[in-house]
Amino acid sequence: MTIATQYPHLTFDADGTARIGKTRYKVMHLATEHYHHGWTAEELMRQHPDLKPEDVYAALLYFYDHHEQLVEAMQNSAKEAEATWRAKALSRAELLKRKTAGGT
Repeated sequence: MTIATQYPHLTFDADGTARIGKTRYKVMHLATEHYHHGWTAEELMRQHPDLKPEDVYAALLYFYDHHEQLVEAMQNSAKEAEATWRAKALSRAELLKRKTAGGT
């Protein structure tokens, strides 16, 4: 038996990205703050006073319903950011090296 889960306080973009109602917030944004910083629903509401309690709880419900998938996405995003940072750091180091060597 399959049970369809509905999230009445969330909307989904054409690409499947879960958002909180018609706000600019992606569920992933709050999920990341909850997961990495350990923020409770109450802290999320304090940090985002424009959100209603039902919005925050809906986001956390969605996060826990899709926990493995969203945590994996967070980890992949962190790896991509690290790779980008390293590439930029290497590029900057190379430019400084050229400048020191008298090149342009």
